[in-house]
Amino acid sequence: MSASDVLVLAEIQREALADITHELLTAARSMAAATGGEAVVVALAPDGSRFAPALGAADRIVLVDDPRLAAYAPGPYLAALEAVVAAERPRAVLIGATSIGWDLAPMLAARLDAPLVTGCKEIRVEGGALGVTASFCGGKMMAEARVAQSPAVLMVLPGSFRPATESGKAVVERRTSPVPLEAGPVRFEEFILPEAGDVDITQQDILVAVGRGIQQKDNLELAEELARTLGGAVCASRPVVDQGWLPPTRQVGKSGMTVKPKLYLAFGISGAPEHQEGMKASDLIIAVNTDPRAPIFDVAHYGAQIDALELLPALVEAVQARKG
Repeated sequence: MSASDVLVLAEIQREALADITHELLTAARSMAAATGGEAVVVALAPDGSRFAPALGAADRIVLVDDPRLAAYAPGPYLAALEAVVAAERPRAVLIGATSIGWDLAPMLAARLDAPLVTGCKEIRVEGGALGVTASFCGGKMMAEARVAQSPAVLMVLPGSFRPATESGKAVVERRTSPVPLEAGPVRFEEFILPEAGDVDITQQDILVAVGRGIQQKDNLELAEELARTLGGAVCASRPVVDQGWLPPTRQVGKSGMTVKPKLYLAFGISGAPEHQEGMKASDLIIAVNTDPRAPIFDVAHYGAQIDALELLPALVEAVQARKG
């Protein structure tokens, strides 16, 4: 254990690791490299060893096995995580800004009398303190925070870091479960899945993004067809969502989702800073806009000054022909 270590809570839902866990490990590795510590991940489950192979990006894996940790409940989880943090005394604890994180992180911070920063999009080590860029008010505002107190509890927004893919040889440690035998006031009864609905654009490798240049809702079908042909999904800038043409879950930008696909195709999007904030880390950005001064070209790797409605059908035809 070291006061320079960074602790990550592995989020486990329905017996599977949530994607946010791998994003947290990326952040933890970067922070630990700067502090001279280790990236430590803690898995709370009936049998955490089954998740260990997928957590190899960590330097150490701490397993707290207990059948009462089979499904999330605030009492058992808080008891187990607080005990690990007390033993490890890390520099920071990283928890995803998910439904579980929003429930657990504030309670943990209160128990530890530790600072809590929500909506974290960037985390830096600045001397002996942590520099955090956080989003709030639905992404409409950004705040810069400097956190000197240790440990700090940081809630990280999904999509802020690229998932860790390393498969190192992390040291696995088992800890005795501190979960009390008596049941708490809140207990898990049943996991109810919502009806099948929209796609998660933060998990797509290919995104076809549309903006005002799409002109009308009926033209969305052109983008949908290209997305289907490429095996991706359609997303949008805020004006399209404000019109009600696509749901808020498809919005990219400060007030929407942060995405990092392998390919981001932007059609008719001017590319205001608010939009760029949510997509500028994409591996490959191709922008199409009739305005040569559109800001989207400042972050695009390739660009074309052409009407998106003319290019979309031609692209679909070309891709289909290439596929044979």
